[in-house]
Amino acid sequence: MTDVAEEFAAYVASRQRALVRTAYLLTGDLHEAEDLVQSALTRTYLAWHRIRDRNSVDAYVRRVLINEHHSWWRRAWRRAERSTDTLPERPGAADSRFEERDEMWELVQTLPPRQRAVVVLRFYEDLSPTEIAAALGCSVGTVGSQTSRALAALRARYEQSPDASEATRRRAGSGHGNAERGA
Repeated sequence: MTDVAEEFAAYVASRQRALVRTAYLLTGDLHEAEDLVQSALTRTYLAWHRIRDRNSVDAYVRRVLINEHHSWWRRAWRRAERSTDTLPERPGAADSRFEERDEMWELVQTLPPRQRAVVVLRFYEDLSPTEIAAALGCSVGTVGSQTSRALAALRARYEQSPDASEATRRRAGSGHGNAERGA
């Protein structure tokens, strides 16, 4: 194996699980997430010789991951079939905190790709608005507006959710909570 291949293999070995988790939050499907990461890593490997600052590899890979996801989403949207079947009720979770978290991530999946990416990078990856702007190739102001729109959409959808308790609806409607920290 060449030095470049060994260096890339070491990077993949150390970061693949985290990348799959991020991709899962973007796609909502483990198999799609794994495929997305493979596609992003393939593109990254082809450009590995151009990445001069090895400290910025994570930012570069996240950017490729998000761009690749947007491309997949656009292609899927064009050929998507609309299901008319109703899905069965999902079994209830033992702990309401897990239930609320699962419901919130389901709602995140309904956001447009850019807003979903901002939410994942901000609240899961814990990136700063500046880092998100670099990953998405936009301004910090755009990150702020996309975050605000995403949170407003999530709040509205959650308040309308039949499973949301009255206390949770009040909490979501108040605009308070750790989801709005620094966004």
